[in-house]
Amino acid sequence: MTEKLRSQETLAKPGWSSIRALYKGMGYSDYDLDRPIIGIANTWNMANPGHANLKDVAEYVKQGIFQSGGTPVEFGVIGPCDGMGCGNTGMHFILPARDLIANSVETMAEINHVDGIVLLGSCDKVVPGLLMAAARLDLPALLVNGGPALGGMEFDGRSSDNSSMVEALGMLEKGLITQEEYDILENRSNPCRGSCSFLGTANTMCAVTEAMGMCLPGTSMIPAVMADRLRAAQASGRRIVEMVREGLNARKLINRQGLENALKLGMAIGGSTNMALHFPAIAYEAECEFTMEDIDRIARNTPHIARIYPNGPRNVPEFYEAGGVPAVMKQLLPLLDGKALSCTGKTWDEILAHVPEVENEMIHSIKHAFHEWGSLAVLWGNLAPNSAVTKPTAIDPSMLRFEGNALCFDSEDEAAKAVHGGEIVPGTVLVIRYEGPKGGPGMREMVRIMKMLYGQGLALSTAVITDGRFSGTNNGCFVGHISPEASEGGPIAAVQNGDRIVIDVEKGELSLMVPEEELARRMDRLGRKRQKVLKGYLNVYSRIAESADKGAIIRNR
Repeated sequence: MTEKLRSQETLAKPGWSSIRALYKGMGYSDYDLDRPIIGIANTWNMANPGHANLKDVAEYVKQGIFQSGGTPVEFGVIGPCDGMGCGNTGMHFILPARDLIANSVETMAEINHVDGIVLLGSCDKVVPGLLMAAARLDLPALLVNGGPALGGMEFDGRSSDNSSMVEALGMLEKGLITQEEYDILENRSNPCRGSCSFLGTANTMCAVTEAMGMCLPGTSMIPAVMADRLRAAQASGRRIVEMVREGLNARKLINRQGLENALKLGMAIGGSTNMALHFPAIAYEAECEFTMEDIDRIARNTPHIARIYPNGPRNVPEFYEAGGVPAVMKQLLPLLDGKALSCTGKTWDEILAHVPEVENEMIHSIKHAFHEWGSLAVLWGNLAPNSAVTKPTAIDPSMLRFEGNALCFDSEDEAAKAVHGGEIVPGTVLVIRYEGPKGGPGMREMVRIMKMLYGQGLALSTAVITDGRFSGTNNGCFVGHISPEASEGGPIAAVQNGDRIVIDVEKGELSLMVPEEELARRMDRLGRKRQKVLKGYLNVYSRIAESADKGAIIRNR
């Protein structure tokens, strides 16, 4: 067996005894170094509640690797929390961190010539970064996430979470709640470790990872606090060694079949708009194209059959109890490619044959879908020649077509100041620009602004459009990912206060209601906005990142 292992390229005696000696300096034995070397890319840290349990999870992964005859080699990778940067300058770094994560994993895996790799992560940009690395490396790989947190105290008719704090701030500023009530919510909205309890980008990406075949079936939605989370980690450790022996590499899972199945699952559960950024990026690393047209086609032909907040009143732990990802995939099977492989080595046809068919409050059949389609919609028009993205399931039906007057802001900060100051009136379309991948840089998300508008009672009478992006928990009328972005000379830069804007989700249109000749004149006069003074990684990222419609990728080939 050993002569076929990739790790033996740098561990075989006598030529590579120098490297064996380095391992032995850490306590590894000859017995360890002659077995499959399994990398564990661990994004554990104490700066992110969604990753705070990954140290414990890693120990159980190691147990499983040992049980199956492998040797674990653990290393650290950054694991940022979107919430920590939300509404402040830290958000500039969140999306760019995705590429740092992918590059870090690739670097360590190649330096150490690991035979397989287990990827530990839970949160918004971390999971796609880890999947990008897996696709790029094309080694046996699987992902183990830390699981969702439990919901907090009841607030505004549902279990609270971190996003509740921003909604509550709007209520506090309007005098709808007291400071004491606000302080109690701060203490009780996030009761434990785990990724956010709602279906934001974090849990969306974990769920689609399962449907892609990149984690063990039935494990992605196990709450962080449950013992089953640790048993799943141990089983994953056992399985990765078997994958090495079978030669089950990542691109046998991360391919056209796996990506389409995963995106259909994401649409069926009402997943985050950020899927439109991450799927093209993961596909790029797997060397299979995935366009905005593909995303729109899948979105408009996949029914919404699972209601999880913000698309319904209940959170992800309740979704897990209702049947989770396997139950949705069972209902969705007629629309899936059942021949696609999972990390188990079995096809989805084989796996789902043993999954009971359920229909309950949270999970419906296709026949009784909550919406015929609607988790995502891609829009085009004179404001978004290269596309824009919205989320119909998070928009009140009365707002699927919205027409209003533009109020323009050249940054999220300017817009937030106006919202805090009570300057927004019904009928307004907030235009927030120069927040794209290059112009932001880093494509900040506008979650705080949407939540503030909700808290101020304006969610059903205003809209937000931006070349930035949104959180998976947003609701209200919003359109993001407008491409080309303002800093690249996109038409959103030519919008003026008072212009009439029409958002038509069902028709897939985003239109600036000015004569074509007038828009052309404005575009001709449009000067490029002066580049922000940047340093370090953001300076590099702003120069080389692609547009949002290309997944904001950094090209590496």
